[in-house]
Amino acid sequence: MASHSTTQEKKRTGRVVPRAGRKHRGLLIILAVVGLAVLALGVIFVSNNPGGSSSGVAGQADRYPFQIGTPGPGQAAPPIQLPSTDGSSFDLAALQGNTVLLYFQEGIMCQPCWDQIKDIEANMPEFQALGIDQVVSITTDDLDLLRQKVADEGLSTPVLSDPDLAVSKAYTTNLYGMMGTSYNGHTFIVVGPDGTIRWRADYGGAPKYTMYLPIPNLLADLRAGLDKGVLEQ
Repeated sequence: MASHSTTQEKKRTGRVVPRAGRKHRGLLIILAVVGLAVLALGVIFVSNNPGGSSSGVAGQADRYPFQIGTPGPGQAAPPIQLPSTDGSSFDLAALQGNTVLLYFQEGIMCQPCWDQIKDIEANMPEFQALGIDQVVSITTDDLDLLRQKVADEGLSTPVLSDPDLAVSKAYTTNLYGMMGTSYNGHTFIVVGPDGTIRWRADYGGAPKYTMYLPIPNLLADLRAGLDKGVLEQ
């Protein structure tokens, strides 16, 4: 005697659907849903691992991707005149003849950004070996707060206060962060002795929003960029 469900199926379609057929159809639906889920995850993975620019450290390709904003390599570095935590008024033009690494960072609340400075200081001979004469950091926090933070962290690197983002906007470094355009992201720019930008890497933008770069990765990218003269993404 046919079951109630079979009878209902017969009424709708005019034929009886075997139990095995109904189970098979249900299995196909489940497999289709699982397949779509796997495909969606694959799309997300690819979109979060863009190619083009990556660390030069073996086995870590695309782990720390970066963009190259404007002004970029080959362009003149915009002027920088800002108060510094060392008590001076920093003027980039006064360092003509030197190679300067500018590090634009998020600020007081970004502890990884300060760890970055600390680790750069600890490895300064390696940066000097690449021709870097001075490292300067720039953020948008108030100078008094920056002085306290530098003292707390025991740092010697000059940190410049750019509260109205005049310099940050000139370098468009406020376009590469996770906190909107009122803060910087995590950008490194090398200004050569003639005032021309030799290398730039904006690590703080989407999708990774990198706020700390291991020193070996930073040195590898820096070395590769300076060797090329003008980085290609």
